[in-house]
Amino acid sequence: MNRPAISISHKTRSIRYGHRRLESLIAAALPHCLSIAKKHNAELAILPAVEISILGARAMAKVHREFLGIPGPTDVITFPYGEILVCATVAADRAKEFGQNTTAELALYIIHGLLHLSGHDDTSPAKARLMAAAQEKILRKAMA
Repeated sequence: MNRPAISISHKTRSIRYGHRRLESLIAAALPHCLSIAKKHNAELAILPAVEISILGARAMAKVHREFLGIPGPTDVITFPYGEILVCATVAADRAKEFGQNTTAELALYIIHGLLHLSGHDDTSPAKARLMAAAQEKILRKAMA
């Protein structure tokens, strides 16, 4: 099974998280996402590369408004050509709320994006629950 090259750009310095730990979690999660993508004959199975950018709140809000017409930052935006944007500010805030660390929360968002590229969607409550369960399971495996 071909693996897309994964590149992670750390574009915000205002939020502290473990860059290397995040990269190793994503490397561990990728095979699980690829196996799902292969089953669904989804984009991730054929993409040569996936570009992941960790953004601050202002940059994410700009993209959120520009592409989805929604004001304010969001946790993750995935483009079908293999670009995943995640917001470190949202991750840090939610990590505190859920008693999680920011690095793990960012990994969860990236896994969410990889699952979108693997054929999952969260367009209904039922699909969102299935996707959330899958991303939690993959994160646990990656952290093991």
